[in-house]
Amino acid sequence: MLKYLGSSPEEKKPKASGKPASSAGEDSKSPAANPPTVSPGGETPEEQVQVLQQKIEALERRIGYLERIVKLSQILNSTLHLEPLLQIIIQSATELTDTEACSIMLLDKNTGELRFAAATGDRDNVLKKMLVPLDNSIAGWVIRKNRPLLIRDARKDPRWHSGVDESTDFQTRSLLGVPLKLRDKTIGVMELVNKKGDAGFNEDDIQIATTLSAQAAIAIENARLLDELQQAYRDLSEIERLKNDFVSIASHELRTPLAVILGYATFLRDNLKGKASEQLDVVLSSAMRLRALIDDMVNLRHIQTGDLQLQRSIFSLKALILEAVEEFSELASGKQQTLTTRFIPPNDPLNIDADRQRIYLVLANLLSNAIKFTPEKGRIHVQAELKGHRYWVSVIDTGIGIPKSEYERIFNQFYQVEPPLTRRYQGMGIGLSIAKGMVEEHQGRIWVESVVNKGSKFTFVLPTGPDVADKT
Repeated sequence: MLKYLGSSPEEKKPKASGKPASSAGEDSKSPAANPPTVSPGGETPEEQVQVLQQKIEALERRIGYLERIVKLSQILNSTLHLEPLLQIIIQSATELTDTEACSIMLLDKNTGELRFAAATGDRDNVLKKMLVPLDNSIAGWVIRKNRPLLIRDARKDPRWHSGVDESTDFQTRSLLGVPLKLRDKTIGVMELVNKKGDAGFNEDDIQIATTLSAQAAIAIENARLLDELQQAYRDLSEIERLKNDFVSIASHELRTPLAVILGYATFLRDNLKGKASEQLDVVLSSAMRLRALIDDMVNLRHIQTGDLQLQRSIFSLKALILEAVEEFSELASGKQQTLTTRFIPPNDPLNIDADRQRIYLVLANLLSNAIKFTPEKGRIHVQAELKGHRYWVSVIDTGIGIPKSEYERIFNQFYQVEPPLTRRYQGMGIGLSIAKGMVEEHQGRIWVESVVNKGSKFTFVLPTGPDVADKT
């Protein structure tokens, strides 16, 4: 720019003339003697400085916008809930673009219409009750075309939706709408209304609004997902509470009449003979199954709530296994199944420090499942082995087997491999969940190995317990 300041060398040389040179005073009075310095573009130095100053100011404004957007992005990413997040976005948008009002409309996935999620001023409550159609609205056009739209005179635009102004007594003049884009979808629209002053919206406003909307869309989606997750958790917690209350009430209300039924049925069976006695056996069997179901539900509730209290004592694990096998031998005989046991070492009582009743329940659930899912004339084998300070107990059958993909899920409560409508085997699908809970309460673990159509092997490992370990 310096080369344009001052006169050229040719201008400084006096012209060859026969006349004497003029005095300095005469030269200063002559307009032609010192013409104003201009650039090739026709600007004077003062004009160049003014243009440069305007560019510097514009650049400083842009840098200021970018700094504010970066700070805003940090705020948006740290704001986890939707309502305060939306208020931050619309307030920042009005300040950055120097507009009178701003609103955010989100697309309703169910109805396909736009709903006001937030708006500046006292219009918020009124607008949230309104629906904006995708057809015949500026916001709808922005959604469909997925690009910004600048309207300098909204009332003359055929797409203008007058219902908003009519409901709020607001006077919309100019409008800038930008889509809230998230990857391959548009989740809503941000509208900036009435640029302050006479300049009107410009390309800078479009760029600022577009940059802000990109940050806002991500933050809004994250906040919505978090809100949905928290609501789902609250719903799940409420369902869990209702379920626990139901189990507690049902078990309490059923136990008393069930005890009466069992008592009278047992008394009558022992004093009657013939067909009546056989019919009472059916009543007793059904009542016993109902009692077992109630016990299972109560045990499952204790496991879930973490208030399962173990009643530890030292007893023979070998004797407990033999007791369980004897208890289920009649059921296995009914299907002509072979039920065998093996203990290692064979002459060791296999003493353990644990809750006898809970461990029996584990064995009962595993044996019951093995008998249920093993066909007639199949084999079921129970083995217990002492390895170091731990007992390895396995229940092995030649049943239908379990797909490897189901290994983890079968221990979930109420889960069964077969679909409900085609289920061949009775049960609620909580036996293995209870067994897993009981084993883990003893600091043990349980797992399954299986081959479809060949059989399954359920194994659980329990520590012998500190008192037993000290004596071995």
